[in-house]
Amino acid sequence: MPDTKFVVSRFTNRNAVISWRVSGRLNGVRIRKNFKSKEEAAAEKASLELKALQVATNTRAASTFLTEAQLREAEAAFTRLKEQSRSLSFYLDYALTNHREPTSLQTLASAITEYKAVKAREQMQGIISEPQLITIKRHLTVFQTYFPDATVAELSAAQLTTYCQHGNAGLKTYNNRRGVLSTFFKFAIQNDWVAANPITKVPYHRIAHRRGSAKTFTAQQAAALMAYAESYHGGRLVPYFALCLFAGIRPCLRTGEILKLKPENVRLDTGVILIEPEVSKVKMKRTVMIHPNLAAWLRAYPLHKFPIIIPALQKRRAKIAKSFGLSHDIMRHTFISMHVAKYRSMGEAALQAGNSETIIRKHYLDLKTPAEAEEFFGIFPTKQPVEKANPLEFPSPAPALEATG
Repeated sequence: MPDTKFVVSRFTNRNAVISWRVSGRLNGVRIRKNFKSKEEAAAEKASLELKALQVATNTRAASTFLTEAQLREAEAAFTRLKEQSRSLSFYLDYALTNHREPTSLQTLASAITEYKAVKAREQMQGIISEPQLITIKRHLTVFQTYFPDATVAELSAAQLTTYCQHGNAGLKTYNNRRGVLSTFFKFAIQNDWVAANPITKVPYHRIAHRRGSAKTFTAQQAAALMAYAESYHGGRLVPYFALCLFAGIRPCLRTGEILKLKPENVRLDTGVILIEPEVSKVKMKRTVMIHPNLAAWLRAYPLHKFPIIIPALQKRRAKIAKSFGLSHDIMRHTFISMHVAKYRSMGEAALQAGNSETIIRKHYLDLKTPAEAEEFFGIFPTKQPVEKANPLEFPSPAPALEATG
């Protein structure tokens, strides 16, 4: 409030006429005005006090068609733009040009629920794999927790970037989060929940891939693992570990091939394992040769008596992992590298494992010596076979011809 005060006083002119005088100072200038009525003097006093207030607070009176609420919002907008180089009209024009209102306001929680249902149907139709579905659901559950009360339309690129970075995420994790959100917002556009995909303004990081040699067991470590499997509850673990280690079946106990492999597709009579498209990770049929040592394990512990997957196997495998360094795919990596070392054929290894020759060359070539491969494929059970082998089974490369005299 200004220090200057204006007062209204009664004043008698020389002609004996009574007037009402307003006196005071405004911005250093003396003010003294006479009015015929006390009401006019009071109105002038109020006007002068308003001018004094405007001078003190850098405000001014102006006629406007805006309501009180609109006027306050306009003042707030100019206050927010105080440090910006552009005018309010510039930002308004940009918003009118680029912003499109969605036809419906959809909560993030309900949108994610609907999107998950669509992806579940796609998985049942074979469009996406089960691991893909699990990854999508996991990421979107975290995303929903991060923005519990948001609508889809209100999420900005800046907010999404912050989400992708949360938890000090590495570049690969960041890109994975961004990829899931990109397809989710494309789905949102199709349903008119958003007018544009905000993920396009979220940066994508290019990563230089430097994948090296696959981690594997030595032949001695593989023998120790199978000895443990054979000693556990009469060999209940043998089929799982033997098939993953000596045939390279993908071992994941959540989505791996080993979960879907049917005992009838392990053909000891013909010496092959049939991996059907519905079992294969890449949805392609392949045939894996049963080596003599694997045949011996499966005859000593036949699948009709020893199931491939026993109850609580995942919990038991987790304990074994700590003792034997059993990482996710180490048994499969060991099989592929030993197969390459034994037969020196990347093409054959690629067919057996369901990989490309490029992957075999890049990650498995020359990891093992032929001698270690022979030792690996020479790991046999201590228990004698329950069933006799057919002498025509299990074809292997023909031995070298011996010289005759």
